[in-house]
This record gives sequence, C-alpha cells and structure tokens, in this order.
Amino acid sequence: MTIIAILAFFSPLISSGQVDLQQPFKDCHVEGSISIYDYKNRTWLFSDTADAEKEMLPASTFKIINSCIALELDKVKDEHEVFRWDGVERTFFGAEMNAWNKDTDLKNAYKNSTIWYYVELARRIGRKDYKRYLTACNYGNGDLSETGDDFWNYGAFAVSPVDQVAFLKAFYEEKLPFSSRTYRIVKKMMVSETTDNYILRDKTGWTKKDGQDIAWWVGYVERKDNVYFFATRLTKKVTTDNPDFSGCRKKITKAILKKIKAIE
Repeated sequence: MTIIAILAFFSPLISSGQVDLQQPFKDCHVEGSISIYDYKNRTWLFSDTADAEKEMLPASTFKIINSCIALELDKVKDEHEVFRWDGVERTFFGAEMNAWNKDTDLKNAYKNSTIWYYVELARRIGRKDYKRYLTACNYGNGDLSETGDDFWNYGAFAVSPVDQVAFLKAFYEEKLPFSSRTYRIVKKMMVSETTDNYILRDKTGWTKKDGQDIAWWVGYVERKDNVYFFATRLTKKVTTDNPDFSGCRKKITKAILKKIKAIE
C-alpha cells in the first residue's frame, strides 16, 4: 500500500511537529525508520517517508498475523497447546536459544520467538490458506514463492512499515476476518508492558537477506484517551559490527514514544 493510499485510508494529515525523529537513529549509529499513527488525532509521524513504503521480510513480526491465522483455522487449539520439541538444539545467528530447546506452547513460542513452533504451524496451515488470509488482511506483497516453510524469514515475501501499522490498526479495531476469541487470545499474548497509564502490545523481528540485517519492532500503545501504532525497522550490512543493533529497535522507539508522550 502506498503512502498516498494509506493517507487516504486514515486521514489527509501528516505531522512531524517539533519532534526530532532522526537523532535517536544517529545516536544508535543505524539506518532505518519509524512510522507512527496517532489514533485519536488521526495524524502520522514519519522519520523517513521513503523507507516507510519500502517492503522487506517481516521476520518474527509475522507471528502476530500467523498466530491469528493458526487459531482461526484450528491448527492450534489455544495459547496453551504444547508442541513436542524434536530434540534438535537450535541457535539464532550463533547464539544459544535455550528457550527454544524444549516443549513449547503458543504463548511462549510467541514470547520467545520460537521459530520451530511457527514452522510447524506453517506446515499445518499451508500456502493456500496463507494466501487467502494475507489477501483478506491486505498484509504483505503476496509473494509466497519461497520453497521453505519459513517464508517470513527467507525469500521474497515482504511488508512495509506503513502496511504493518495499517494491519495493527485493523487488528486493534477487530476489522479483520478473525473471531473475537482469536483477537482476545492474540491481544493477550502481545502484552509486554502494563503500567497505570498504558498497555504496550508488540512483537520484535530480526532476519538477514542479501548481506543485510533487518530488525523490526512493531506494536501499539493503548492509553485511556488514545492509541499509538508504530513500526520501527532498522537495517545494516551484516559485516558492520554494531553490538547494540538488536537493542536499538526498542531504544529508538521508546525514545520517540516518550517525546510524543505516548509512554513515560
């Protein structure tokens, strides 16, 4: 979906106000962008409108819609259904992932980004049903040509930051082809932070393609009087050493969300 189409769908307003959206990226020494939609004021904030339209692999942010599809099709009974670990010890970009190497339910697979659990879901769902739901949700470019099961981490499937936000808004409003039960379960799984003033629901993602690291953080902040939807995506060359790259997703996003008073 183009910026023009997105704006027509949401509102004709774009605003960056007096908030410096570039400095947090400079402080972290990374490239990327953040796209924010202020629900109450129907206002967009973009750090980079061109990057906001650029489609890339969604990595584990796909677990939001993937969980919805799996629940809707009864490919997993509920968030507590356990899949048995196959005994294969797995790592993530060379790092040990002890949380992956055991029997796991959907709730913890979401929390820990347990790839093998969602690969099993992908095998149960099948490309035909993926195509149907992704089209209905207007999520991604529709290219499911990747031969492996894990098409959200590898291959040609891609989504833009503005599309991520559009999906999250429709998900929040429950205007997608999912049942109230599916929304309830997935929204609960997405909660990562609860304070007296807001609830944060989110998902991170990280993958590599064509010599490039791609890292996401998407979600939304629910306050009593407003909701802020966001999609942050960072990129760097795989050969570029930046030990803070993964952490910068949240560091940058939270710095900007604080500036616009979405969080404290």
